[in-house]
Amino acid sequence: MLPVVTPEEMAAVDAAAPEPVDVLIGRAGAAVTREALRLLGGTYGRRVLVVAGKGNNGNDGRDAAARLSRRGVRVLVMAAGSERPWSSPPPDLVIDAAYGTGFHGTYEAMPRLGADVPVLAVDIPSGVDGLTGAVGGRPFEATRTVTFAALKPGLLFPPGSELTGDVVVADIGLDVSDARCGVVERDDVVRWVPPRATTAHKWQAAVVLVAGSPGMTGAAHLAARAAQRSGAGMVRVATPGVLDDPLRPTEAVGVPGLDVDDWDQVVLGQLDRAGALVVGPGLGQGDGTAARVRRLLSSSPEVPVLVDGDGLTALGQEAAEVLSGRSVPAVLTPHDGEFARLAGASPGADRIAAARSLASRVAAVVLLKGPTTVVAHPGGRARVVTEGDARLATAGTGDVLSGCIGALLARGVDPFDAAAAAAWLHGRAAHHGPREGLVASDVVDLLPEAYADLRGEG
Repeated sequence: MLPVVTPEEMAAVDAAAPEPVDVLIGRAGAAVTREALRLLGGTYGRRVLVVAGKGNNGNDGRDAAARLSRRGVRVLVMAAGSERPWSSPPPDLVIDAAYGTGFHGTYEAMPRLGADVPVLAVDIPSGVDGLTGAVGGRPFEATRTVTFAALKPGLLFPPGSELTGDVVVADIGLDVSDARCGVVERDDVVRWVPPRATTAHKWQAAVVLVAGSPGMTGAAHLAARAAQRSGAGMVRVATPGVLDDPLRPTEAVGVPGLDVDDWDQVVLGQLDRAGALVVGPGLGQGDGTAARVRRLLSSSPEVPVLVDGDGLTALGQEAAEVLSGRSVPAVLTPHDGEFARLAGASPGADRIAAARSLASRVAAVVLLKGPTTVVAHPGGRARVVTEGDARLATAGTGDVLSGCIGALLARGVDPFDAAAAAAWLHGRAAHHGPREGLVASDVVDLLPEAYADLRGEG
C-alpha cells in the first residue's frame, strides 16, 4: 500500500527526521526539479514561473528554481499573492509552491497564463486542504503534483483530488513506516485474496443472503450474482415475505418458510454450513424487520457477517450492542445517510477520521462509501480505495459490493482485507465498462474481468 499521512502526522515525521531542514528542502527541491524537467522536455530556451510562499513549501520551490537556473532554464520567482504580471510570451511551466498541506483559508491563484501551460504543484495544489480535500478560493489546476514521503488525504478526496493531476510520491528520506493508513494497490489485493485451491468444493465458500422484500427483489438478485461471480460456491437467498421468486439467479437456492413472523429463526437454521452471512440489501423497513435483523445478528456471533442497506438502518445506534461478542468483526458498508443513522451525525469533511471513529465505537470494520472509499478497522488502521469512479454512482452497485464482500468472507478472507479487496475489485470491474450508461448488472458481469486483472490474465 502507498502510505497516507495527515498534515499533523507529516509534521511529526518532519520533526523526527535526523537531517536538518535545509537538507530536506534540498531533497524536495531536487524532486521538484526532476518532475519539472520531465514536463518541460528539455532546458534550452525554456521559461518557468515559480510562485513561492513564505514557508517551507515556498523554500522547496525556490530551491527548485535555483537548480533549474543552473541547468539553463530562465526562471522567475514570484511571491505568492503578488500581482506582478508575467511578461509575454507565457512560461513553459508554472511551479505552484505557494502553500503546502497545512494551509487553511483561501488562495486565489493568478489567472492561467494560457490553456496549454502545465502546472506542477509542490506537495499539494495551493488552496487545497491537506486533510480533507476541501478547496478554499481558486487554486491552480495542476498537471502534476509531486508530494513528499507519503500521500496526504487532501490529494485523495474531491474536490481537491480533481486538481492534482498525476500524483508522484517522492522519497526524500523521511520515515513513514508507522503510517496507519494506505491506498490499496493491486499487489495488496493479490496478497489478501489467494486463488481457490484445486481441492475446493462449493460448501467451502457458501453465502447466506438475507435480502429483498416483496416488490424489491432486485437487490437480492444483484448481491447473489455478485457473490457467485466473486467465488461463492453456494448462495442461498432468503427473502422474507416472498414465497417464490421466479427471477432469482438460476444457480442460487431459495430459502423456504420465510412467510412467518420469526423468519430470523428460519435463517439461523441455514447457517450451519455457511461461510458468511449478508444481511440488508433491499430488505425493507417493515414492521418488526429491525427487531428480527438484530436477533439474527446477535444470535450468529461465529459467522462472518456483512450488513448493508436496510440492515444498517435496523442496527441504528444500537449497532455496538447488537454486534458485541462476535468472534470476528462484522463488516458495515454505509453511505453517508446510513452512516448518520449509525453514528448520530454525518461523516463530515474528515472521512478517514469519521470511519475510524465509528469502527472503534461499534467494534466492526466500516466501509464508508463515496467517490473515494474508506475502510476502517476497529483497531485504528484505515485503507483508502481510489479504484472506482463516477460510473459506480448508479442504483444497485452497493448491492453488488455487498455480494463481493460476502463471497470473500465465505472464502476465509479476513474481514478488513475482504472489504478493501472487494472495493478494489468492484471499482476495477467498473473500469471495464462504458464511460456512460453503466448499470449495476453490468458491474456483476464485469467482475470476472477484474479478477483476471488481479491474476495477471487480463
